[in-house]
Amino acid sequence: MDPKPTVHPVVADITQRIVDRSAHTRGLYLRRIRAAFGSKVQRSQLSCTNLAHAIAAMPAPAKGRLVQLQELSPPNLAIVSAYNDMLSAHQPLQEFPQWIKQAAAEVGATAQFAGGVPAMCDGVTQGQPSMELSLFSRDVIAMATAVALTHQMFDAALYLGVCDKIVPGLLIGALSFGHLPAVFVPGGPMASGMPNDEKARIRQRYAEGLITREQLLEAETRSYHSAGTCTFYGTANSNQMLMEVMGLHVPGTAFVPPNTELRKALTMEAARRAATLCHGGPQFTPVGEMIDERSVINGIVGLLATGGSTNHTIHLVAMARAAGIQIDWNDFDDLSRVVPLLARVYPNGSADVNHFHAAGGVGFVIRELLDAGLLHGDVLTVAGEGLRAYTREPWLDGQRLAWRDVPAEPLDDSVLRPVARAFSADGGLKLLSGNLGRAVIKVSAVKPEQRVITAPARVFDSQDELLAAFKRGELERDLVAVIRFQGPRANGMPELHKLTPTLGVLQDRGFKVALVTDGRMSGASGKVPAAIHVTPEAVSGGPLARVRDGDLVTVDAERGVLLAQVPQHEWEARRAEPGDTSAHEYGWGRELFSSFRRHADGAEQGAASFAHPDYEHELARVPVEAAR
Repeated sequence: MDPKPTVHPVVADITQRIVDRSAHTRGLYLRRIRAAFGSKVQRSQLSCTNLAHAIAAMPAPAKGRLVQLQELSPPNLAIVSAYNDMLSAHQPLQEFPQWIKQAAAEVGATAQFAGGVPAMCDGVTQGQPSMELSLFSRDVIAMATAVALTHQMFDAALYLGVCDKIVPGLLIGALSFGHLPAVFVPGGPMASGMPNDEKARIRQRYAEGLITREQLLEAETRSYHSAGTCTFYGTANSNQMLMEVMGLHVPGTAFVPPNTELRKALTMEAARRAATLCHGGPQFTPVGEMIDERSVINGIVGLLATGGSTNHTIHLVAMARAAGIQIDWNDFDDLSRVVPLLARVYPNGSADVNHFHAAGGVGFVIRELLDAGLLHGDVLTVAGEGLRAYTREPWLDGQRLAWRDVPAEPLDDSVLRPVARAFSADGGLKLLSGNLGRAVIKVSAVKPEQRVITAPARVFDSQDELLAAFKRGELERDLVAVIRFQGPRANGMPELHKLTPTLGVLQDRGFKVALVTDGRMSGASGKVPAAIHVTPEAVSGGPLARVRDGDLVTVDAERGVLLAQVPQHEWEARRAEPGDTSAHEYGWGRELFSSFRRHADGAEQGAASFAHPDYEHELARVPVEAAR
């Protein structure tokens, strides 16, 4: 660990206020997981019948090791995987369990595939009814993770997952078994395909009706063409950056391509590291102790410095809450004021994550932020060291896995920059508040002259309504598109990704355009100013339900204002429209998620459909603020 970390005073102050805010809930969580430590794991509590069932299918050598007396039994590692071969990012995970078992055996440990979790692809479900299950799939994954770990057989766990809701769900599930060490294992990005600027241009041409569906499909298949993560910097790749900066990866693992010897070596190293972190060893590191207020702050700082996905203003809240840590959007906003933007990766630039990785990648970003005092270096990590271990990159020295320092200077400063030459002085993520509620806006890809917009509202209750109005030629003017009844309780908060090309077309035609919604945009949302995740949501009587066509609405990302310019007496007297969400209750499996919608928190509270019952009442609810 860094022996004497020097932390920026703003980062230190925000960390301390989170510690103070979370004192009760974090204390309860730590007491719970510490009570579960026990002697190694709980295999000694299993009856002979229980244990016989658990090891019946194991190879004889592994079975022999696990039937030893508890104090002599070697570590047994759980493998929890989101593998399926429909997701390009997860297809490479198919081979990982065998590599993990091989590496475990080499260090005298054992490993078992404890369970699989579901993994849906937002790229496939964008704009489809099934996207309404996407956000809640995170909570299903968390619960499935808990089921996988509930057999009392494991000393540590390896979590195999990459994409949008999957990594947050795995971490929430891992934290419910916070007395066990955890190592996260990604698959890596696919090779670069069509340049991102060209892809965006073709999508806008299709939205304008200038090219055919066949031409669009040809371009899309050139962009998404092989195994691995999609290469833009959306939620999936933001996940991998987060796991790195929060110390849950083997250092340098995030963006190593699949189907390479280095990827295999890193996966096997993950198993070896997991075995060293178990109870009874000198490096015992339970994940519930490792993920603390400092590592959560590190995650937020990394997100801001790289221009990461807005979805993590929801997921990071939920992940922190699972460890008894309370964060809110004020924390993101205040950190964004002092964290510089160090990366330009699509949609905040034209490069993809492979270019970012080649230019110096996450290791370069972490070193710059550590040296500037913007990260806590003295945190627990799976590397067995502090965060400084993550400023080195892995390579193969013959057959041996080794690490070396990342470059002193970025290899392409159009993609990556040091703090001294940052792309901007702030992180580009802001909190908006006013009489329309609280929202977040990502401005790192929005031109400065388009960050303040006042225009008449055009109100829609779905993205399809807006697209139909566009096709009828009704949107050829300055406007603030208000898309409401898109929050967690209304319809599961699907991403409104279909809006991006259409709103971009209107902007390119010279109109002033903004979006205001209680829904989500894709992690790849970009140049159109979008006030998203508006809380409280409209279906719960939130202020968006009072907006009418023609109301002047201000979206001011400079001053942090989200305001309907309606006289106060009229605004207060105006009835909140109830909305009709009945069409979202059935079909495509939606009926199975009715309890999720009914119990979901607001976006700022993490949009979780379950809570920790013994301290749920302690969780802060941030009130709607007046415009600043």
